[in-house]
Amino acid sequence: MTVIRFITILIILVGHITSYALPYNDDRQVIGVAEFSSTENSPYTRLVTEKVVEMLINCNRFRVVDRTSRDKIVQELELQKSEAFIDSKNLVEQDIALAAEKLITGEIIKIPVYRIKNRDGSVRGYKAGIAFQMKIVDVATGLSSEATSFNGKASEECLSPESAVTMAMISLQDKINEYFRINFPISTKIVKILHEKNGAAELILIKAGKKHGIKVGDKFIVESIETIDGEDFPISLGAITVISLKGETFAECKVPKKDGDSIYENFNANKKITCTLIIN
Repeated sequence: MTVIRFITILIILVGHITSYALPYNDDRQVIGVAEFSSTENSPYTRLVTEKVVEMLINCNRFRVVDRTSRDKIVQELELQKSEAFIDSKNLVEQDIALAAEKLITGEIIKIPVYRIKNRDGSVRGYKAGIAFQMKIVDVATGLSSEATSFNGKASEECLSPESAVTMAMISLQDKINEYFRINFPISTKIVKILHEKNGAAELILIKAGKKHGIKVGDKFIVESIETIDGEDFPISLGAITVISLKGETFAECKVPKKDGDSIYENFNANKKITCTLIIN
């Protein structure tokens, strides 16, 4: 393998896997994004997909895998298995890609791009719009959610069609972030009881913080999970409120007096307890 070829492989791998896959002890949900399809065969399809990937990453709640580049990486890894590379010491490690739990797919309905012309007929800029649908596929079951439609506002005049499409996508950022928040509710665990009184928890530490998008004032429903006939059976223990963020990963939560006994008892009994963010 030539030095140039090896460097090219590293750029592909580092740029499209490592940048989205954080350290192995990161327990955030792994979300894959497949390249969106387009009924118009638009040249800007990839750009829309990239903006969705960027928005997911900026949520700080997920480990995001860009599946649009996966085919190129797989092709390279398969090529390295051939006899031509049998004696090479520079083979890329196989099977390093993260396995996505959920896969986001999309279909672009339209990307109208308009040329804005001067009086002499020369083009001075571009405007664009965007309309697409997204679905979430559960990789384990193959089941998908209903399609949700997104219609972006027409962009302001831009110097290039790409920047106009990007501006149209930015107009949808709040709606897309809300879509992620509702469809991927945060679920975490209690890691420590920080303060208790007379056998009742008053202050606890959960494993969810800034990198998960948690804010002071957020509320979680706390449930004990029992297994009945092979299925999870949740039992409500109450609700908690975030009062302080601790680093990137943890948050201190206040426990109401009425719920302190049950949370303390179940935690000390090593019961399986989940804390799920309440979506208002």
